[in-house]
Amino acid sequence: MADITNIAAVHGAPRHDAATARAPVPLTDVSYTAWRSLSERAIEPNAYYLPDWELAVNASAPGRTGASALVATDETSTHMTGLMPVVSLWQAYKIPLPAIVSAHPYGTLCTPYLDRETADDAVTRLIRQARQAGARALLLREVSLDGAAMRVFDDNLGREGLRPRVLQSHVRACLDATRDAEALLHDALSGKKLKELRRQRQRLAEHGVVRFNVARSPETVASALETFLALEASGWKGQRGTALIQLAGDAAFIRRATRALAGYGQCEIVTLYAGDKPVAAGVVLRHQDRAFFFKLGVDERFAKYSPGVQLTLDLTRHLCADPAIASADSTASPDHPMINPIWRGRLAVGDVLIPLRPNDPVVTLIHAALASRRLAFETARSAFRFIRKHRGKSA
Repeated sequence: MADITNIAAVHGAPRHDAATARAPVPLTDVSYTAWRSLSERAIEPNAYYLPDWELAVNASAPGRTGASALVATDETSTHMTGLMPVVSLWQAYKIPLPAIVSAHPYGTLCTPYLDRETADDAVTRLIRQARQAGARALLLREVSLDGAAMRVFDDNLGREGLRPRVLQSHVRACLDATRDAEALLHDALSGKKLKELRRQRQRLAEHGVVRFNVARSPETVASALETFLALEASGWKGQRGTALIQLAGDAAFIRRATRALAGYGQCEIVTLYAGDKPVAAGVVLRHQDRAFFFKLGVDERFAKYSPGVQLTLDLTRHLCADPAIASADSTASPDHPMINPIWRGRLAVGDVLIPLRPNDPVVTLIHAALASRRLAFETARSAFRFIRKHRGKSA
């Protein structure tokens, strides 16, 4: 209904706008070379918008295909200065209103790429393209609220008298990898907790020598990924049907993306073994000086030894020892019970609605529709949790 390629015509933009609308380009038509080059110059890291990751998501991940892109170039139209993968508001939320939404790249971060040298001009051109497409608003989903990219948007919009609206926000765990790992862990966890974790590790060692392995090459990453996928599917995610390997499109995306990124040194699979038995594994992406802890899988038969925590402790030491990494984004839920006590830094993330015209009543309508949808979602989720809790007590 509201395909992003004809958003102006579908949503009743003024006649002259619809006639001259320049739609976002299909994601697959974006120059891979220019995209990768821009990622290296981006003002803020986001591994989930690296071309090898986002193109793999767009190719097969269920519910995340069919994305387009807003693309900014310099005056010569040969040098890419900004890129934002996008979908229509209809495709994102089934709301038939004229807005363009950042495409969800599976990881929980949608910060767009802006050339650090020409970031302000890139924002101007991205906004201009959105207007030319007939959009009345941009919705930046799960963007770093205090990051460099959002600061450029704020400054740029302020000069036009436009004020972004934060629709929802939360903080999640992140790691200051410039610190000494042992000092960081000692500060984060009590002496009693660290002693208990050492005891659990010693008990785990009764099943074989405990070792932490990092796969880096495309070949070793491909092999280690299969171990991760099996571990993830063996636990509660497999029981809920949300493990990556359970849907062919998800499995195809993660296999393609991790192998391709490993070729650039931007993906690692970390695995904790007890003897020859893998007990926990995680997917870690890298972009610029930041790591991204994408997903974790554990063998729940070893749950009493806290294998996920043990892996995270080793990963913390691994990242803190790497001079190329300054920080790590957990990309976890805001109340994650495992990572929050260990990685004590916090990253503010949220959804930001950007009006493209001053005092536009359509933006107010878009805002209200999104707020109503979110309220309905939160109400349904609360009801589901209540029912599940009540059933658990009745069992």
